[in-house]
Order: sequence, then C-alpha cells, then structure tokens
Amino acid sequence: MKVLAVDTSTVIATCAVMEDENMLGEYSLNQKMSHSENLVPMIKEVLDSLNLKVSDIDLFAVAVGPGSFTGLRIGIATMKAFAHVYDKPIVGVSTLEALAFNLSFNGLIVPIIDARRNRVYTGIYKWEKGLLKNIMEPTAMEIDSLLEILLKEDEPIMMNGNGVSIHREYIKDRLGDKVYFAKNIHNNCRALSIAELALEKKDHMEGVNYYNLVPEYLRESQAQRELKKKESDAQ
Repeated sequence: MKVLAVDTSTVIATCAVMEDENMLGEYSLNQKMSHSENLVPMIKEVLDSLNLKVSDIDLFAVAVGPGSFTGLRIGIATMKAFAHVYDKPIVGVSTLEALAFNLSFNGLIVPIIDARRNRVYTGIYKWEKGLLKNIMEPTAMEIDSLLEILLKEDEPIMMNGNGVSIHREYIKDRLGDKVYFAKNIHNNCRALSIAELALEKKDHMEGVNYYNLVPEYLRESQAQRELKKKESDAQ
C-alpha cells in the first residue's frame, strides 16, 4: 500500500511517500513562501522522482492539527481533493501525536507547539508495548498550567516541538532534572510520522472520509476572537 502524507500545521511544509513499511521519499521545506505556493510543487517533485502519479497512491494522510489555521486548511484541502478525485481513503493524524511519534523514550513524551501569548498546544504520550498511548488529550493551555501538571508526575519527561526553543529555559527552571529535550532534528513535524501513524489507524477510522475530515484547531482563530470581541463591545 502506497501512502502520501503531508503536514502543513507549522511553518515547515513536509510530504512523504511510504509503501507498506518502507519510506520511498520525504521532502521538508522551511521558507517564507506560503504553503499554498509550495505544497503542490513539493508533492509533484517527490512523486516525479519516484516515477509515481497521484493516482498510484492508495491512502492519503494529513496532519489535522493543532497548528496554524491557514496551514492546516491548505494541507487538508489539498489531500481531501486528491482523495475525492481518485476516490481513495484519507486519514487525519494529530500533529501532536506525530511529534511524539518522532521520539523513542522510556517515560512521558510531551510535544509542545507554540500557540502564542505563553500558550502551547500540547498532549502527553507514552510508549506501551510498542504502541504510542495518549495519556492527556491534545489541548491548548498556558505553559504554566502544563508545568503544574508535569510537576506532579514521577516519571522522566521528554519534550519536543517548536515550543521548546521558546520556553526551554523556563521549563528547565521549573522542572529541573526530570525534564529532557529532544535534539533539534526531532523538534520538527515529519510527514513520515504522519504516514506511519495513518497506516496504523486506517482500519479504525470508520466513518471518516474526504467529505467530513476537518481540522482540529483546539481554539478559535484570531479573526474569530476579534469578531466576538467586537460583537461583545457593541452590545
């Protein structure tokens, strides 16, 4: 089974092609161009390099968030369009779960994605018998609230994601020796992780298709919050 996976939930656009358990190709790009400009050319370049067409793909996979509102819409819309045109299945994967999947660690894995204003998107994961288990559901919270939760944990903690570079020193001050930080290479989203997780989930996604797959924003967009504020002020 050939899988095409993309993740556009952060500033990095990444796509990968897997066949069963083998990686065929992966492409990641971090630049100022918007995902709307670079995603489809990236996908085309990877497929062309592998002598594949979109019609050769058996399963489409995409990060559904949390993350950039605009980025998520672009990635999901693109993959839903491919799945629709070729009538193939599609699987949505949590960005946080995919980040945690990057790490092999005997303890708690806590990915954090910057949500601005001292807030992070986060969840808690743990490997058990070769499977990545979700211990705390993905959510958006103040970094202080997350650290209060982690202070109560007895297990060692590994953190990754783009929020690490922003909050690293503060986290270290609060959690001390119980916290570890992933190497830089593991702090970025990888489409390969999305692809592997999609293969694991594909048989358990009953009812999910290219019509009803939606982003998992976890909070309202800034535009929505500003609109509500204006409506509140007008009353």
